[in-house]
Amino acid sequence: MAETRPLMYVGLHGTDDPTQATMPFLLATGAGSAEIDSCVVLLGEGAMLAKPGLIDSINGVGFPPLAELLQKVRDFEIPVYV
Repeated sequence: MAETRPLMYVGLHGTDDPTQATMPFLLATGAGSAEIDSCVVLLGEGAMLAKPGLIDSINGVGFPPLAELLQKVRDFEIPVYV
């Protein structure tokens, strides 16, 4: 069987685009559900999501609230780097 490499989901958006800010966390939860190693890296505006309480106000269009997705990321023990 081929060796798999972990996936890295990069978040570059924060409150400027809530839908795009949600994407790396949504994709990471999908990887976690499939038992694929992954991580989330927040850069630029995305790094602002590390501010306490800010994630509670992020709701991307058509996606679960970011706070809910972050909890799933934590449940899957997926690392988040800022």
